[in-house]
Amino acid sequence: MKQNLKTILIILGILALTVVALNMLGHSTICPCGYLQIWGGIAGEDTSQHFFDYYTYSHVIHGMAFFFLLWLFARKIPMQWKLTIAVLIEAGWEILENSPIIINRYREHTIALDYYGDSIVNSISDIGAMIFGFWLASKLPVWVVIALVVVLELVVLYLIRNNLTLNILMLVYPLDAIRRWQAGE
Repeated sequence: MKQNLKTILIILGILALTVVALNMLGHSTICPCGYLQIWGGIAGEDTSQHFFDYYTYSHVIHGMAFFFLLWLFARKIPMQWKLTIAVLIEAGWEILENSPIIINRYREHTIALDYYGDSIVNSISDIGAMIFGFWLASKLPVWVVIALVVVLELVVLYLIRNNLTLNILMLVYPLDAIRRWQAGE
């Protein structure tokens, strides 16, 4: 029990530091529109400004991937430390993703022309989604986790012409044909 409390406190500390870092980067706590919704839009000024959006599913997949990688490469580390490592990685990504260099890359090479970064609430919700994905991967059979990843990627691809796979591709190696397809051209 004492170990669980220690883990929870460390994770809460990571979240607090993430809030401070995002605040220092100039991100608003909630949507600049002045209100907070459970579900946000996929384009425009409220993209990634509310609790959840279509990109939340990518963060669930992050959690599944982190669980798998830590299971594969750090089997002897206790589960609570694996989770702490995953939260640290995800928090680091949220800070990097919301830095000017990544925001500008999204805006230059993807259809996210109006993207200005996540609200702090959205970033913390994304970390929560990663924790949920990590937990799911720790409880479900491997084949179910793999099926969930495939289904989530395909559903989001169908709904918004984007998903984790395309996000990674467009950040690392932008393809104009994909950008045009995402824009419906």
